[in-house]
Amino acid sequence: MPKRETPLKIIPMGGLDGIGKNMTVFEYGNDMVLIDAGLMFPDDEQPGIDLVLPDYTYVLENEHKLRAILITHGHEDHIGALPYLLMDLTRKVPIYSSKLSLGFIEGKLSEHSITGVKLCEVNDGSNIHFGAFDVTFFSMTHSIPAAFGVHMKTPAGSLMHTGDFKLDQTPIDGVRPNYAAITKFASEGLDLLLSDSTNANRPGFTPSEAAVGPALRHIIKNAKGRVFVASFSSHIHRLQQVCDASVAVGRKVVVTGRSMITNTKVARDLGYLNISDKNIVDAYDVDKLADDRIVVLCTGSQGEPLSALARMANGEHKSLTIRPQDTVIISATPVPGNEKSVQSIINSLSKIGCAIYDKSKTLVHVSGHGSQEELKLVLGMARPKNFMPVHGEAVHLRAHAELAKQMGIPDKHIFILDNGDSLEMRSGKIKRGKSVESGVVFVDGLSVTESNPVVLRDRQRLAQDGIVTVVVTLVGRSRRAGVVEVSGRGVSFATDDELMDGAQNLVRTQVDKFSKSEGSNPEAMRKNIRNSLSNFLWTKTHTRPMVIPVVMEV
Repeated sequence: MPKRETPLKIIPMGGLDGIGKNMTVFEYGNDMVLIDAGLMFPDDEQPGIDLVLPDYTYVLENEHKLRAILITHGHEDHIGALPYLLMDLTRKVPIYSSKLSLGFIEGKLSEHSITGVKLCEVNDGSNIHFGAFDVTFFSMTHSIPAAFGVHMKTPAGSLMHTGDFKLDQTPIDGVRPNYAAITKFASEGLDLLLSDSTNANRPGFTPSEAAVGPALRHIIKNAKGRVFVASFSSHIHRLQQVCDASVAVGRKVVVTGRSMITNTKVARDLGYLNISDKNIVDAYDVDKLADDRIVVLCTGSQGEPLSALARMANGEHKSLTIRPQDTVIISATPVPGNEKSVQSIINSLSKIGCAIYDKSKTLVHVSGHGSQEELKLVLGMARPKNFMPVHGEAVHLRAHAELAKQMGIPDKHIFILDNGDSLEMRSGKIKRGKSVESGVVFVDGLSVTESNPVVLRDRQRLAQDGIVTVVVTLVGRSRRAGVVEVSGRGVSFATDDELMDGAQNLVRTQVDKFSKSEGSNPEAMRKNIRNSLSNFLWTKTHTRPMVIPVVMEV
């Protein structure tokens, strides 16, 4: 009987249920590589959670096979989970990426006191072997410099992962997508394409990053007072354009916000952000300059409550304030879920009376992801036999699959997966494989823990309805109720003496009834108190606060 051919397994651990936590496993026999290790920020349904990571249990179970981690670019949704993954691995695994991405990663690892990790720089065209994997990196344009796509050749077939991209013909740093590499891979035969789906439901082309420059310069030139520009701290191309416009009109640049200070320093040190020292001013020295000679680069484009822009808008920043004669530019699009936070900051700024510009008013932001025509161009250049949309919510993946159909890829050769699903490739032929354990892991303070629906449900309930605590002392041999104290936090009826007295009387009656009929089983008594008080409060207030009964015997 002939030996069964070893398959190449493609297993997305994250990135297919939203914009974030991108991580994909590629496994052939005893060799495995990982593309990206990102995180996602929590939404309103996850109160108290700091970060959301993909559940990479499968990677840990097979870490003896892991040859390398390949990073396409330095955004949080592609590098943010690295420190946690590296802490969980029992051996050091090398990381391959661009000089800029490695600079960002190095900062993250030092924050977590992780040492001894081998960081390997790659460039456009770098070709490296990892066991059965023959990997080539090629340039793509995105909203961060030094973004790569990845091509892989294996004994089971070949594939290409675009990374995040748009086809920008006039990029700020002059590094265009490597079209020659893409067409070369296509001419050799491409069995599978994995492609960025973020803007798959947006028609046309995404404008070039260079289109933002003139609008920024016009606003900065004509502003009467200081100009505050809020952007992603990793959007180095955007920061470069702000710096260029500022210098051109004779303004100095101030950088504030922890991640903005860190990332601009890394980018300047590595030669990705060009502005001379004489044009950078410390935030504490702004009072020495006229208002119309200052531009402030800050964090806060997503409405983060502790960001520099939020603190300045609320008058809580230690060295900078926004005044009515100033101008604020929000040079970003709210990530889905952040719209309310951004609007809240815009309202705070509006109360101050300053001028506010965002992309609804003028061209101060363009997306870093390709729209439909660019996605079709990549499909046309790559000419893959099979297609798997990645990086997006379900609606984006479906829209991208529809584009692939329009480009002539048969329905049966298009694979829309969920996190944890897998594909198996043998001799270039692809079929679905077995699913692996997947899901999300929460970073909650100092703990990294599996998602516990009970914990989140309790937090949501506490946030919605508050908490009521009942302390009951049982006295005498009959275990009758002695002192009964009912107190509430986060409830609107805590000062309603009549209601609270009614709650105390109800609890005392329930305890005495229970002691007569059931004895003094503390757990059963606590359950009885919880249920009866919860029902009482619902009847009186139509709220269901969390009820915590404490029963003590004296």
